[in-house]
Formats: sequence, structure tokens, C-alpha cells
Amino acid sequence: MRSIPSALRHPAAAPLAVLAAGVAGAGYLYGTNPHEPGHLLPGCPFRFVTGLLCPACGGTRMAYDLMHGHFTAAWHDNRMLLLASPFALALLARWGMEGLRGRRWRPSLSRRTQALILLVAVAWTVARNLV
Repeated sequence: MRSIPSALRHPAAAPLAVLAAGVAGAGYLYGTNPHEPGHLLPGCPFRFVTGLLCPACGGTRMAYDLMHGHFTAAWHDNRMLLLASPFALALLARWGMEGLRGRRWRPSLSRRTQALILLVAVAWTVARNLV
């Protein structure tokens, strides 16, 4: 059995890989309009199976609109995801900073917080599919 190179075991390896993938994805998305058909962007598997919008549906269009300065369109694509994005980016930044400092970090959310996040996601899914 081969051992994993020490560089890949470094605490910063995973956050840096996520950052690189995000930058590559954002670069592709910047030049690909998800509002128009004929692009190579993945569809939502939940919507494919059920025909309903999931909590993240519209996230790709929202990111595209944000990158192009269309804030109102981003709001209409997915309000909840737009509001949650700064928190997710803060968690990713903290993960990366801790990794660069040589420390492993995982956010610890209480069961109550996890239940609240799940409840909000379910409520948002129901609300957006009723309207």
C-alpha cells in the first residue's frame, strides 16, 4: 500500500483544492449564460426526478447574475441561497485560514442549529413550489 504524499495530508490541501475547483467553475460559468439553453452545466437531480424546485435550484443562475452585477436578477433566482452565501463563504474562508496555519478545522453545529437549517431549507422548498 502506498502512502499519501505529505503535501496532500496538509490541513490546507482540501480547502485549497475546493478553492481551485471553485475558481475554475466560476471561470467557466462567467462565460456561460445559464439562462439560455445549450450549455454544459449540470441540471438539478431533485428537479429531474420530482419536477419540483429544491432549496438550491437557481443557484447557478444566481452566481452568474452576481458575477455580472445583476443583483436584482440574482435575488429573483434564489433569495434564500443569496442570503446564506455570505455565511457559507465565511465558513470556507475560516477553513482555509486554519488550514494555512497548519490546523485542521471542522465547524461544529449544535443539533438545534442543524435542525433549524433543515427546517428553513424544507420551508423554503415548500414555499417556492407553492408560489
